[in-house]
Amino acid sequence: MAINQLITTEKHDLDGFSVYRSLPQPSRTMVGPFIFFDHLGPAVFPHGEGVDVRPHPHINLATVTFLYEGSLLHRDSLGVVQEILPGEVNWMTAGKGVVHSERSPDAFRESEATLHALQTWTALPESHEETDPTFSHYPAADLPRWTTTGTAATLIAGKFQAYSSPVKTFSPMLYLSLSFTPESEFYLPAIPTEENAEYAIYSVTLGILLDGKPLEERRLAILEPQASVKLSTESAAECVVIGGEPVGAR
Repeated sequence: MAINQLITTEKHDLDGFSVYRSLPQPSRTMVGPFIFFDHLGPAVFPHGEGVDVRPHPHINLATVTFLYEGSLLHRDSLGVVQEILPGEVNWMTAGKGVVHSERSPDAFRESEATLHALQTWTALPESHEETDPTFSHYPAADLPRWTTTGTAATLIAGKFQAYSSPVKTFSPMLYLSLSFTPESEFYLPAIPTEENAEYAIYSVTLGILLDGKPLEERRLAILEPQASVKLSTESAAECVVIGGEPVGAR
């Protein structure tokens, strides 16, 4: 069996939209360096409405935002104002401390619109916990993208086979987005790494088959060490692979 643990998300309602949290859970606090894993939406906002996450602080970690649909406007205490669109990556290193807000831009509110996104928090190694805060934005065109056996892959962060993401990280990790067409597949080999590395597959949508068995929507399947798996679908579907070397105390 390739799955070591299967985690069901917890639903949280935030100002009119739903956030599904996989990490942390009482039974599992982290996967590699990933300490928080939130799935936003999909949420449909009527004309004139949107997300209004007020300014709030972060410290000793980094936040990573990746959109499937819609847009978000990031503002922070560094003076950065950056809109993020589908396929792009916002990486904010909080380090010794930063304050930021996330809101729907005015253009998003001009008509009924959908927001669908993933937001993760990654722990920083102890040597970088008090680093100066920074913000980096990566356009979709800068990320490695390829198609294999009908599946479109986007390397959000880290390395996978011959591909390397430009997103600066502070520890070895993998963050890979997979978009399946009907009856496409993707083979995830045992990743050559240290023995304590951890990896998981998150089903963003329905339709994912893991070694031929259905993986329900919004499930985090933590893999056995050095597991190799075959991902496939019978319809269009989305999932991500996360993981890497553990960071910090568990």
